Amino acid sequence: MVGPARPLFVLFGSSIVQQSYSNGGWGAILSDIYARKADILLRGYIGWNSRRGVQVVDQVFPKDAAVQPSLVIVYFGGNDSMGPHPSGLGPHVPLSEYVENMKKIALHLKSLSEEIRIIFLSSPPVNEKLIKESTSTALSELVRTNEACHRYSEACIELCKDLDVKCVDLWTAMQKRDDWLHACFTDGVHLSEEGSKVVVEEILKVLKTAEWEPSLHWKSLPTEFSEDSPFDLVAASGTETLNPSDWTFHRKIHWD
Repeated sequence: MVGPARPLFVLFGSSIVQQSYSNGGWGAILSDIYARKADILLRGYIGWNSRRGVQVVDQVFPKDAAVQPSLVIVYFGGNDSMGPHPSGLGPHVPLSEYVENMKKIALHLKSLSEEIRIIFLSSPPVNEKLIKESTSTALSELVRTNEACHRYSEACIELCKDLDVKCVDLWTAMQKRDDWLHACFTDGVHLSEEGSKVVVEEILKVLKTAEWEPSLHWKSLPTEFSEDSPFDLVAASGTETLNPSDWTFHRKIHWD
């Protein structure tokens, strides 16, 4: 670890997490927003389902770790919701087991610290036509449907209500855009930059409105080494310096 210590955010889940630094991804956007405020770690595993997440959750988040996360954002569900393969192989997890797996993950995270905060992301929709056009011939037929994603999304939302865990309803949020089918995906499943913007906006809404003490919204967190310095850039007056530590003009979107 390097210091001084900052709040630690961990992104945990399947490929939508692993690829969240690609294509203008939501993990990369969050890292920019939280620069000098929090450290964001990526723990994403392409192709994984909630069953595999449960298998490793105590290794990714050991109870005896010297530093526990301030926030964990969890996403599993898209692979779980795929149709079962006749062979019995593959990522499909029955809905009831998916709910139980997500409950185990949530309870393990809650056991780490009284201060830990958790956000679950529900399954986003998919572009079924684009999936069929972009799926590799090396793979057996993949059965991904919007209807299945919706059922798993709703189950995740209900579980979060029961466990008092914050949840982002990505299935609904994505479809608020009229052009979501074509704008939000790279391959029908994984997120484009536009899709990732939706994820970031929804996460920031949760962080801004959550009654957490301390608040984890980026505007509420202190900026590291933010004191004025004579070594800062010199102002046009030539008699003083300008402190750039909280400048955000470089961002395409000025996130709230």
